[in-house]
Amino acid sequence: MSGYLRARRVPLALAASVGAATVVWALWLVFSDERDPGGLVVVLTVVLMVSVLSTTLAAPDEDLERTAALRWPWRRAAHLLAALAVVLVVLLATAPTGARFGPAALVLRDAAGLLGLTALCATVVGAARAWFLPLGWAVVAALFPQSSAWGALATWPGQPHDSRPAAAVAAVLAVGGLLVYAVRGAARRD
Repeated sequence: MSGYLRARRVPLALAASVGAATVVWALWLVFSDERDPGGLVVVLTVVLMVSVLSTTLAAPDEDLERTAALRWPWRRAAHLLAALAVVLVVLLATAPTGARFGPAALVLRDAAGLLGLTALCATVVGAARAWFLPLGWAVVAALFPQSSAWGALATWPGQPHDSRPAAAVAAVLAVGGLLVYAVRGAARRD
């Protein structure tokens, strides 16, 4: 198991992801008068963590991974669920502090949806570039959320935590990304 984690550079990505969230949390704690960061800061912190963790979605030797006698779909699914757990645990652990990232529904929705979108991108363009679309989509959606029905679907990461259309889009992306990535894995590099 430790060989799997090292091959996918999980320790480095985990340290960078948790470190980035800690920096954002500390900056908010020191420089803000409010206890709760706004939705924009929460969404951008989630997408930052997801982008860093996306580098772990492929191993350096893709041919070895595809031919090994291991059950890769289960490992890939567990890998994505572990990445989701990291984002949730780190951000929701701030609840008792002076700078709490939440609400929990917003963190869960955006983390699951953005990880699913990242996994879908990894199956199409590879893990190295899988973070481009989720990062761009989340930044635009967080900066320019729309209130119309179609706008809420298109800008789901920036919607309030109780938005049902945003939750539906995030759920579709989360489940779709989990299933497609678990079965296919990351696209091969040329």
